Amino acid sequence: QVQLVESGGGLVQPGGSLRLSCAASRSIFSFYTMGWYRQAPGKQRELVAVFSSSGGTDYADSVKGRFTISRDNAKNTVYLQMNSLKPEDTAVYYCNAILITTYDTYWGQGTQVTVSS
Repeated sequence: QVQLVESGGGLVQPGGSLRLSCAASRSIFSFYTMGWYRQAPGKQRELVAVFSSSGGTDYADSVKGRFTISRDNAKNTVYLQMNSLKPEDTAVYYCNAILITTYDTYWGQGTQVTVSS
């Protein structure tokens, strides 16, 4: 079983920054992909940023140049640095990982990010 625990959400003004963390219960090298999705009220869950199976990174067009995904292998943690936040970034942000051995998909519990003045 895999557990993903997110932290770092909150309320921030437009133009501000937040850093989200996702701590995994096992080595992040166990995962085929690992990254962040978000879901705004009334909308479908969408990809934000991910470490892909090739080892590179993919970003949603709406966050390119503002968000950066990174990882600390020793801490089994993936981060999402979010800068220049906009009201339309308001959503619940979820950590996602796909296990290499089974291709099972795991989700964190989600963390709320609200961008408002």
